[in-house]
Amino acid sequence: MVVTGLNRPHVKAIHQELHVRLKAAGETHSRAEGGDAGWWVLLDYGDVVVHILQEEAREFYDLDQLYGELPRLEWEKVDCPELPDPTQERAS
Repeated sequence: MVVTGLNRPHVKAIHQELHVRLKAAGETHSRAEGGDAGWWVLLDYGDVVVHILQEEAREFYDLDQLYGELPRLEWEKVDCPELPDPTQERAS
């Protein structure tokens, strides 16, 4: 999966949100690569690799071309478990 963030704080926020929500769903990844820089963050969940890039990085590295021949996952149709409301967890 390739995701574009608008700037460094946005890339970091996307990374944090994915991490928190997938952890709540029982998924884990190895150490995130590039999280400190916020230019390109890579999360490896084994069967799924998530690239979160700023627009300039996405254009420069052109991962869409690299992954272009792979089958596309219709992720909108994947059944996902209901995640707890993160605001409720912080309140307790």
